[in-house]
Amino acid sequence: MNKSTDITNISQQNPHSSADWHHPATLPILHPVKTLPSKLIDEEGEEDAEVEVMVADPELAEPPMYAVVMYNDDYTPMEFVVYILQSEFRHETPRAVEIMLNIHNQGRGIAGIYPKDIAETKAKKVNQTARKEGYPLLTQIEPHQS
Repeated sequence: MNKSTDITNISQQNPHSSADWHHPATLPILHPVKTLPSKLIDEEGEEDAEVEVMVADPELAEPPMYAVVMYNDDYTPMEFVVYILQSEFRHETPRAVEIMLNIHNQGRGIAGIYPKDIAETKAKKVNQTARKEGYPLLTQIEPHQS
């Protein structure tokens, strides 16, 4: 008896048994769905005429993007900010220094632009890392207009 038959027999005997769902033999067999032409049926139950159904492509929208904003303070070393920009946001050294100088000179700077979940995660991680190192660096997210 092969493994596929063995798993099928087990699942038929006990529907609550747990088969290895990663194994291709345990995946359900999907059959193509046959579609018939749509017909209108009037009140007397007679077929009226065929109806053409137009299928539209789904409307896909880009997810709303959020800027991860870092704020200047008088205590966090510039080297630490550059390190964060390189390690968490994957900026090359020249770009990380440029962003750090923006933060220093303008009071804030955008470290990166991401979908909301990713932006929240990055901001939280940066804030936790800064606190762990004893720095008051503040990082927040805000909606970004393209």
